[in-house]
Amino acid sequence: MVKRARKQIADGTGNTYRAKLSRRHLAGRLVQASVGFFLLGSVVAPVGAETPQDPKIELKANIMVPMRDGIKLATDVYLPAVASGQQQERLPVILSRIPYNKDGAKKAGNYFASHGYAFVAQDTRGRYGSEGVWKFLTDDGVDGKDCAAWIGKQPWSNGHIGMIGTSYVGGTQHTMALADVPELATVIPVDAASNMGRQSMRNAGAFEMRFWNWIMLNAGRGSVPGKDPAVAAELAALSDNRTAYLPQLPLRRGATPLRLAPEYEDWLVEAMNHGADDEFWAPANILADPTKYKDIPVYLVGGWYDSWAGNTTANYAALSRTLKSPVYLIMGPWIHGQQTKSAHGQVDFGDEAAIKDEWAWRKEWFDHWLKGQSNAVGSAAPFASKVRIFVMGAGDGGKNEKGMLRHGGVWRDEREWPLARAVATPMYLHAGGGLQTGKPPAKEAATTYDYDPRDPVPTLGGNISSADGIMQQGAWNQRGGKAFWNWSKPVPLSARRDVLVFQTEPLEKDTEVTGEIEVKLWISSSAKDTDFTAKLVDVYPASAEWPDGFDLNLTDGIVRARFRESLKEEKLMVPGEVYPVTVKLYPTSNVFKKGHRIRVDISSSNFPRFDANPNTGEPLNGHRRMVVATNTIYHDAERPSQIVLPVVK
Repeated sequence: MVKRARKQIADGTGNTYRAKLSRRHLAGRLVQASVGFFLLGSVVAPVGAETPQDPKIELKANIMVPMRDGIKLATDVYLPAVASGQQQERLPVILSRIPYNKDGAKKAGNYFASHGYAFVAQDTRGRYGSEGVWKFLTDDGVDGKDCAAWIGKQPWSNGHIGMIGTSYVGGTQHTMALADVPELATVIPVDAASNMGRQSMRNAGAFEMRFWNWIMLNAGRGSVPGKDPAVAAELAALSDNRTAYLPQLPLRRGATPLRLAPEYEDWLVEAMNHGADDEFWAPANILADPTKYKDIPVYLVGGWYDSWAGNTTANYAALSRTLKSPVYLIMGPWIHGQQTKSAHGQVDFGDEAAIKDEWAWRKEWFDHWLKGQSNAVGSAAPFASKVRIFVMGAGDGGKNEKGMLRHGGVWRDEREWPLARAVATPMYLHAGGGLQTGKPPAKEAATTYDYDPRDPVPTLGGNISSADGIMQQGAWNQRGGKAFWNWSKPVPLSARRDVLVFQTEPLEKDTEVTGEIEVKLWISSSAKDTDFTAKLVDVYPASAEWPDGFDLNLTDGIVRARFRESLKEEKLMVPGEVYPVTVKLYPTSNVFKKGHRIRVDISSSNFPRFDANPNTGEPLNGHRRMVVATNTIYHDAERPSQIVLPVVK
């Protein structure tokens, strides 16, 4: 369906990008499939997908399950069919609580019911068939607990529940694990929403614009029940033309057609207003107090290019120290929800990068923990060790048949995360663009540039989801092209005056970097508030297939200066005063091969991955002005700006 709806346009790499689509497609099933993230596994299940109902499976559809406040949530139950006159046995249950329409769960429901499970799919509050008003994950802990209690009382349930789902649907698992649900026995959160005020929604104070896009798309596709057709058409038009709204930010309440979906407008305006990591972001906040997480087996699944990668590894580190039950982690080279794919963006990571069977490994996990079977869990891949990572960079650097970079990689089992044997290695920024280990430069030096929020540095790939129409996900050569609406010419980002490039000499040997990464800067600004961004790049040398080389983005991050000291409290700068700031990048694992360069790009914007700071110091999402900020990076012995890389020997 998705392939039929796309207009395929070559961009010279073998990839394609989405041409401007009709309102019908954007508001309909294509958007639901490609951006809505009703992701039970690694395959998107579009609303209205015509998955045939298995005659061996009984579907009890649209049961309205009451919550404690009287709101009823639409629920489907898939069961193995039994012969007439026979009684359904009590079964372990797989639950998925979904804001993207439970009707798309038919494939998962049929699969698990055919393997001896009851499968329950439920529309979350205020979405599709369910009553109530939606707020991002706010009610999902309590509603999930009520849903589990209802499941525990059913004649087809043995009272033990495992959960699956990706993205928001992974977040509903975390909220239930934090809600002390007696029936909950195990979870598999994939690329799951969590810790939203720390990273991946508010990111060190900056707002991740994929959620602006997510709201626009959800409003346009009619996910809220009971909308008048004329209202739905206006919201679809808003979705169609959303790139025209991007330069007009901030989003003001009542100023756009989003006012026709007040539950969406209310949440988005508040989220864009709200920078501090406090109670507003409490749903699915694991790191605030990991001891609240139920002591059950947990299998965390993430990707180096996923939008929630930093939280996935942080959750593992916290939960593996806290829970007595086993906690597993797997990190592949994947973008959001695409574990069955081995190529992402412009890069091919090799056939072994993909998990071929989207359901079998989940079934293996549930068979072990819900049915007590002795199987691969704890003994064979992908469960042989508690941590399994894909180390990128083992490819030959050529082009595959689709014109993609063969970056490659290998799977490796580990004992912990972060790796105990990784050595924190500072690499210092030098005047003229050098990046060196050893001592920082002795000579006093600084690099100054102007950041204009009217012309922010464009986003070319990265840790992104919900990006349809405004961003590309994953691994990309850091040069423009037709895939990027705001940087459409084949011009490298390094050509911009506001991008500071610091790179090593060609490496004399292969160098593996695996772990959590920070960039520590000494900065000053002419503004009271501005942003500082950092990006780690693997620079391929020129070759016959890549005559200008290939600048491969690995990971990036940002810090909003007013949150430089604390994510809890804002503190504006004094213009001209020098401050230390830390930019936390997303985790990664990559081998920089001999002859490559390690590069760090420093700037003050990465748009629309993050909202562009207007540099005025006005309240978040409340500015009416934009000014150019003159920003300075210091790099000398007294102010040694650096990237700290976890180097594995």
